[in-house]
Amino acid sequence: MIIAPSIETLNNLIRHQIHNLFLLNEVESEAISLSLGEALKKTEKCFGQSTNKYYKRNGNIIFSIYHSGQYCIFLYLISRQVFLDNPSNRELADKIYFLNKTLNGLDLYYEIEMPESFHLDHPVGSVMGRARYGNNFTFSQQCTVGNNKGIFPEIGNNVQMLSGSKILGRCTIGDNVVVAANSYIKDTDIPADSLVFGTSPNLIIKSRKK
Repeated sequence: MIIAPSIETLNNLIRHQIHNLFLLNEVESEAISLSLGEALKKTEKCFGQSTNKYYKRNGNIIFSIYHSGQYCIFLYLISRQVFLDNPSNRELADKIYFLNKTLNGLDLYYEIEMPESFHLDHPVGSVMGRARYGNNFTFSQQCTVGNNKGIFPEIGNNVQMLSGSKILGRCTIGDNVVVAANSYIKDTDIPADSLVFGTSPNLIIKSRKK
């Protein structure tokens, strides 16, 4: 994976941003160094499955630290990796999580397990809760995945949430489902290969199979 402009700039940038917002001590700085390699491996796996033209250049996976969507995904991955490597570093993981929220307006907590490959486009105002997410999950701005009475959705592979859509509660969303813009799914199962419109319980579900 090509890191543009450089991994040194990435190292300096994340430390500088955290220090300016929340302060960063030497122990935390070292923890970032220890977790960075694994976080970048996961970043490469994630970006490698993207069809977005900005994620590859001349056949090579590219991570531009000045591409806000790419940096947003990386910040989630490094915050989670810091926590997984050493749960006692929760405060540092919190700082990185809040940095991501500050820069990108996305609420994606490091304890939430996203799939190996997930994608986002303009994620401002989105909240991703403690659901089970299938691979190649995609969301856009003002999307919400949340609970109803403490129960979260189960989301299949290749599910796309378009702008302003919501999935809440006891829902099983099948593979290859597209949730249309501003749709609201609550406590409703959606079959695979569907396009969903409207608001529960009066959803319109159309087949996407050819």
